Amino acid sequence: MSDSRSSDDGDGDPDRLRWRVVTRTPVHDYRIFRSLAVRAAHPRTGDERSFTVLDTPDWVNVVALTPADEVVLIRQYRHGADRVHVEVPGGMVDPGEDHGAAARRELAEETGYTADSWRHVGTVEPNPAIHGNRLYTWLALDAIPTLVCRPDPGEVITTFTVPLAEVTAMLRDGRIDHALVITAFAHLALAAADLRRPQ
Repeated sequence: MSDSRSSDDGDGDPDRLRWRVVTRTPVHDYRIFRSLAVRAAHPRTGDERSFTVLDTPDWVNVVALTPADEVVLIRQYRHGADRVHVEVPGGMVDPGEDHGAAARRELAEETGYTADSWRHVGTVEPNPAIHGNRLYTWLALDAIPTLVCRPDPGEVITTFTVPLAEVTAMLRDGRIDHALVITAFAHLALAAADLRRPQ
């Protein structure tokens, strides 16, 4: 008899894996997320345990391409890693805001670039073990600098562009190593071609 805790039957009923939430209690508000204490029970195993969940707004990433097929990138210090990262523009979706509108806003605020042609190229759940939010990646075509940058308080950002072909090298050599930024370029790659076995 297989162990019900670890057996895998492919495309079986996913509901049999679901835990039943008993309580969901707010713990602390950190402004960019709230921590929740979740008590949950599993109806098949009988286990009842406590989990920590971070209630976080949805996020957006923007891959902005200029008319010359250069990518608009930013450099920003990240306190968690204690160093400057190369990233695409992005940020949080405001309450009641559509994620497409958030993408347009973040590109303009952080870089001063705007674009008329936009395409949603992918959505992921960044870390479903502890987060319930989604990250939406948008492609902005023929982006040009038209505005003065207006980053949020606490954001100190520099903007630069590189040829799209150079991004592949930056991903391979680690100059771009932020997981969510890599996800944005993965969405772009999948929108342009199929996933293939490496040669």
